[in-house]
Amino acid sequence: MKKSKRSRVLKYAVGATLLTLFVIIMAYMYINKIVVGSNTGSLPDGYTLVEANGHEFSTKISGDDQDIPVILLHGFPESSVMWNRLMSDLNKTGYYTVAPDQRGYSFKARPKETAQYQISYLAQDVIAIADALGIKKFHLIGHDWGSGVGWKIASDYPERLLSFTSLSVPHLEAFSRAYLEDNLQYVASNYMRDFQTKKIPEYMLAKNNYEVLKSIWNKHQDEEIASYVNLLSQQNALTSSINWYRANYELFNQGFDIGMIDVPVLFVWGNKDKALKRSGVEWTEDYVTGYYRFVELNAGHWLIQESYEKVQEEIVSHLKKF
Repeated sequence: MKKSKRSRVLKYAVGATLLTLFVIIMAYMYINKIVVGSNTGSLPDGYTLVEANGHEFSTKISGDDQDIPVILLHGFPESSVMWNRLMSDLNKTGYYTVAPDQRGYSFKARPKETAQYQISYLAQDVIAIADALGIKKFHLIGHDWGSGVGWKIASDYPERLLSFTSLSVPHLEAFSRAYLEDNLQYVASNYMRDFQTKKIPEYMLAKNNYEVLKSIWNKHQDEEIASYVNLLSQQNALTSSINWYRANYELFNQGFDIGMIDVPVLFVWGNKDKALKRSGVEWTEDYVTGYYRFVELNAGHWLIQESYEKVQEEIVSHLKKF
């Protein structure tokens, strides 16, 4: 009897273990399906594939290529679509505009290795795109991570820039200093530390049809949001976009090795930005030796969507100076 009872207990234990294992495997497969995505991606209508730095970048190009060139860099979690209105207005003002979907966002520029998203590679991509299009010198405009890449380009390739406009993001050394010294900025950057975990951040952002991201895009039009969801649901796109944070995380603690900026700088920041606090913003001036104009707006992080007319006015005025 005892042997039979032990046998039944053992069978129940094995069955329970197998069931638990099955549930874990199914949960993993479900999460992985959401994280990886099933959409292989394609070139959006009106875009050009530009071969640069070993990849092919989906790039929106508009205006007369004989006009003064402007390259625009999007941030997370957006795409070149964010620049549509500004590109049209710049074209009317006499500028030739180029807006790539950056590394990880272009369906043919999505390396799997996390290290491939280090900021030095991201900056090289932009210079290589300019080279591929025969652009020698250009104005550069960035928002969010696009601004971060812009600061790196302004530091490493100043001879290529006519001017630089940063929307929202301070000089990265100023931000790194704020991250380490200002508790308000450290707390506001909790999400960057959360992003260091594998797969879970992707799942949390993608579940329920990208519910969390849609709540973040609270100043965006429905058509714009739909384009972002379509892009980030492509295979490995969401992971690739988060890899920007993973590949560069240590630099937030150690410094980005970005030097003093001598090119003309316009820096526009919204004082309601929940992710970027005042300390790094105010310290940015310490890292600019050339022309510097700082504009503070009563707005949040999404400056193009919230304060378009003022941002557009400041940008056009800045470009015309240089």
